Amino acid sequence: MTTTTLTRRPARARTPGTPAARARRTRLLHWIAVHTVAVAAALFFLLPFVFVFLTSVMTDDQAMSGELWPHEWNWSNYAAVFTTPGFLDWWRNSLLYAGLGTLFTVCSAIPVAYALARFRFRGRRTAMLLVISTMMLPPQVVVIPMYLVWAQQLHLTGSIWPLVVPMAFGDAYSIFLLRQFLLTIPQEYLESAKVDGCGELRTLLRIVVPMARPGIAAIALFQFFFCWNDYFGPQIYTAQNPAAWTLSYGLESFKSAHSVNWNLTMAATMLVMTPVIVVFFFAQKAFVEGVTLTGVKG
Repeated sequence: MTTTTLTRRPARARTPGTPAARARRTRLLHWIAVHTVAVAAALFFLLPFVFVFLTSVMTDDQAMSGELWPHEWNWSNYAAVFTTPGFLDWWRNSLLYAGLGTLFTVCSAIPVAYALARFRFRGRRTAMLLVISTMMLPPQVVVIPMYLVWAQQLHLTGSIWPLVVPMAFGDAYSIFLLRQFLLTIPQEYLESAKVDGCGELRTLLRIVVPMARPGIAAIALFQFFFCWNDYFGPQIYTAQNPAAWTLSYGLESFKSAHSVNWNLTMAATMLVMTPVIVVFFFAQKAFVEGVTLTGVKG
């Protein structure tokens, strides 16, 4: 009986020139290129904040020396900023302006956006065009007549109320953004609510508002950031009363008074930026979802 021995030929090692090796190399180079660009972009936006923070904890002499790393962490700069006369008042005014402004804008934008998105009435298209046209009107165009009304008729200049009260009458950009979001809600949900006996107001509160939370969060964040960073409005209506200044306007005065104390100026800048960063960090998911679904691309 003859026994045949089969010898297995050793597998040929894949050389770098094989298609699989080239594919792996291509994927590796693509990963490096994508992440290198991402890291470079992140550093481009992050390094200014790092510079401001490091300068804010330096001493007076070191802040003016051009050195980038503090010899000692001087946290007392933040305490010195807080004890500056008027700074806590500016902080309170900014919170009041941003908080009430955001609340008034959301409450006024929801019913208008719902009416423009779901109601069928004569002149609806014209009303939408009027809303959009107000977005093209710079605030500098109407500032003089508005100032005369607040100063001569209502006598409220020198306070933040000329900034807050108009937001209770709607904001064109918020109405437009929220209307675009409400158009994505299926009509079947609203019809089912009406079949169950819900009126328009109950449908709005029970069905539309819960489903529109991402869009509402988006307009709320946009308005909060606008109010917190607003410089033009406080300059016009509160300039004559330092007790009514907001942080954005008071920071300019603080910088002028401490023009040679860069550490204190940077500490004040960090305190002004921190609330915006914290709010966006905790609400970024709802913000991104709301902006994406409304069709507004950055």
